[in-house]
Order: sequence, then C-alpha cells, then structure tokens
Amino acid sequence: METSALTLHNNLERQRYEAREGPEVVAFAEYRPAANAVMFTHTGVDQKREGQGIGSRLIRFALEDVRAKGQSAIPMCPFVAAFIQRHLEDYLELVHPAHRRIFGL
Repeated sequence: METSALTLHNNLERQRYEAREGPEVVAFAEYRPAANAVMFTHTGVDQKREGQGIGSRLIRFALEDVRAKGQSAIPMCPFVAAFIQRHLEDYLELVHPAHRRIFGL
C-alpha cells in the first residue's frame, strides 16, 4: 500500500488521531486531554496494514500537532513511547522531564 494516499487528522469528537484511506480508518491513536498535555492511551493499526509505517507516520503527525499547540505528550501507549525513544532528538522535549524516566526516555 502506498502510504502517501493516507489522510491524517485529529478526530476531536472521538479523541483520537486517525489515518484514513478513503473512508476507511486504517490506524488510530487514542488520547485523553490532561491539563496542558495529551495522554496517548492506545494505538491500533489494521492488521492488513501492519509493518508499512502507517502507525509511525500517524504518531509523528500527532506529536507535531501536540507541539504546534504548545502542549506536552504523556506516552502511556507503549507504541508512542517506543516511537519517541527511537526519535529522542525530535520529540523528547514534548515529554515533561518528570515523566521521562517513567516511560524509559
């Protein structure tokens, strides 16, 4: 699948970032607002789409949105924490220093 055909957006009503291919949601990252932060709670990718970078592309989009809003990220979801760990130089500053050790960052 060509991931450039994806549409990425924040579904405010459902409190999740979504990757869509046409009308179909192929990946999502659920979150909960927490003061001036976004707590990422769960990420899911359609089984047929796993291993194609869609989840990573979605999390990058979500973290850039968090940054643009001047918020911090709380990576409760292991996938989000692992993504930040792989891209520390780009996203570590989004995680409050007090939370970094909790998530192994």
